[in-house]
Amino acid sequence: MSTVTTVVRETKETQVTVELARGTGVARVDTGLKFFDHMLATFARYAGLDLTLHARGDLRHHLMEDVAITLGTAVQRVIPATAARYGERTLPMDDALVQACLDAGGRFYYRGPLKNRLYEHWMRSFCEHSRITLHLRVLRGKDSHHLTEAAFKALGLALRDAMVDSGVVFSMKGSVSLEVK
Repeated sequence: MSTVTTVVRETKETQVTVELARGTGVARVDTGLKFFDHMLATFARYAGLDLTLHARGDLRHHLMEDVAITLGTAVQRVIPATAARYGERTLPMDDALVQACLDAGGRFYYRGPLKNRLYEHWMRSFCEHSRITLHLRVLRGKDSHHLTEAAFKALGLALRDAMVDSGVVFSMKGSVSLEVK
């Protein structure tokens, strides 16, 4: 049984609660935004993360950003110290073809873009707070729905690969610890 991490973020604009564990990809998501809920549940399923997420906010932008911050923080906490670290997946979905290449080694970097500015911002905020490097490439496609969904699926599968506990620290620096106060 994997350890469950809980992250709560409350501001004047939003209230977000995330419970997350490495598992089988079971998700219960309620943000009040149906497509966003679908993307988060899809991400959890493909990443093999058990996720319970409840969020409310004043504006769509604030809500999505704070969910990215909170979920990213929770993901950072469940990545094993001896994770395989790297993951890459290219995913086709109808007209869309999207590639996600990531390094879960503790350094933030994001390179996109997605066509939808809110989901582009979500990816950047998620990467910053999960401390992953993500290069997301749209290789083909025009339909924003398909491109976004393919991106969340590719991200989830790449993260699943990166989180495999290899039993070895994949870094020439050895184990890196970072204490957040």
